[in-house]
Amino acid sequence: MRDSSTHLRTIANQDGAAILNSTAGTITTLNSTGAFVWQGLERGESADMIAQNLARETGEEVAAIQNDLLGFIDSMKKAKLSTD
Repeated sequence: MRDSSTHLRTIANQDGAAILNSTAGTITTLNSTGAFVWQGLERGESADMIAQNLARETGEEVAAIQNDLLGFIDSMKKAKLSTD
């Protein structure tokens, strides 16, 4: 879901992130977990890698994270926050 376009701008910190879609004129806010995932996607990391990193950070099971992560990625695509 790496985005190389110029219509998305992101500001992230330890509390979460805000994504401006200048084409749609919308702002999407993310909690800290969503920001962690978004930043991984921006770096070009695979969903599996992000799930493993998140499991390491939180102590949760990778399998549980993967299911939620795929749902998150799908919702971001539906919100047109992806070039995929």
